[in-house]
Amino acid sequence: MLTGIHVPLITPFDAAGAVAVDAVEKLGRQVLDEGASGLVALGTTGEVAALGQDERARVIEACARVCAERQVPLTVGVTGNDTRSTAAALRALPSGVSAALVTVPYFLRPGERGVIAHFEALAEESPVPLVIYHIPYRTGQAVSAATLRHLAGHPNIAGVKYAAGGIDQEAVALLADVPEGFAVLGGDDAVISPLLALGAAGGILASAHLETRSFADLVTAWHSGDVARARELGGRLARLSAALFAEPNPTVIKGVLHARGLIPTPDVRLPLVPASQEAVTRAAAIRL
Repeated sequence: MLTGIHVPLITPFDAAGAVAVDAVEKLGRQVLDEGASGLVALGTTGEVAALGQDERARVIEACARVCAERQVPLTVGVTGNDTRSTAAALRALPSGVSAALVTVPYFLRPGERGVIAHFEALAEESPVPLVIYHIPYRTGQAVSAATLRHLAGHPNIAGVKYAAGGIDQEAVALLADVPEGFAVLGGDDAVISPLLALGAAGGILASAHLETRSFADLVTAWHSGDVARARELGGRLARLSAALFAEPNPTVIKGVLHARGLIPTPDVRLPLVPASQEAVTRAAAIRL
């Protein structure tokens, strides 16, 4: 289930500021048709913090319809920095969800013993397998390879989205001996190629809204041992990712998608503000 490229869908808004559900479905179908292995709803890229409960439910329903049509997995982001409310959110997930992407508790910095206790408690409650979202530059909490390897021993913990801001020593240590049945998915778009070279199963990549086929081909190239192709393609995709993240995510991505007629507006919700025209033009000009 957790291999290849999974696209964490943006949440498009219409001219009135409402969630454009039709555009969610259209975009989901497009990236799947272009080689994505699955969708992720309500990730950071989807501006989940700015969505109301009803809006979140509509986004999940739309993504679930598309994933059911294409028979691919749907992962849903679940955030929270206390165990009880996060467990309640997991229990409330609707049918059609294949896995939950759960952030390491943020701001509290509970230590690695607390991280282990948190995820083991959630794994016992969750109706779907968990994917740990390790992103220390947002959460403030480090998580070692040893901790991830320990959590991988739970039958309801399926993998990790690894977004440490680069290839750190813990990533190298984890990928040197990945537990059986545990998927390491890259979450830092610009360094997905070297992470795949080390043995990652795939990635959850916002940049893959664009050039989806090329990102899927990158995974195939590394997994099949086509090193020359993988290096060349990885370098070009890294330049694209750098341009798409030149301003806060997902502002530039939305700007490019709108410029290409794929979503009704480039709008984001405060505190985000739309990307500058310069950033959008620069990213839109990159073609593989």
